[in-house]
Amino acid sequence: MHKLIAIYAMPADPVAFDAHFADIHLPLVLAIPGLARVLVNHNLPIPWGDAPGAYQFVEMHFDDEKSFKLAMASTENAATGRDLHNFAKGLVTLHIVRETGNFVP
Repeated sequence: MHKLIAIYAMPADPVAFDAHFADIHLPLVLAIPGLARVLVNHNLPIPWGDAPGAYQFVEMHFDDEKSFKLAMASTENAATGRDLHNFAKGLVTLHIVRETGNFVP
């Protein structure tokens, strides 16, 4: 499985960020062809009181490298990227990973 993981820093206006993400950005993400699953994770405060290191993590899952590459070359992904630079410039880092194990106790 291939994943694109977006890690977002704390936005200046979390309410406006969340609204844009839910109403505009997420529908663009969901239109990307070959996408198998999207997980949106919001960071919670750390139990000992420190602020979390990031605001939100978004995982875009693709079944394999071929579907990932096709998705990244799509016009839908290009539109998603333009919007990302629009509302999250300076807030997001992207990571492309290949899942190598799933360990359950």
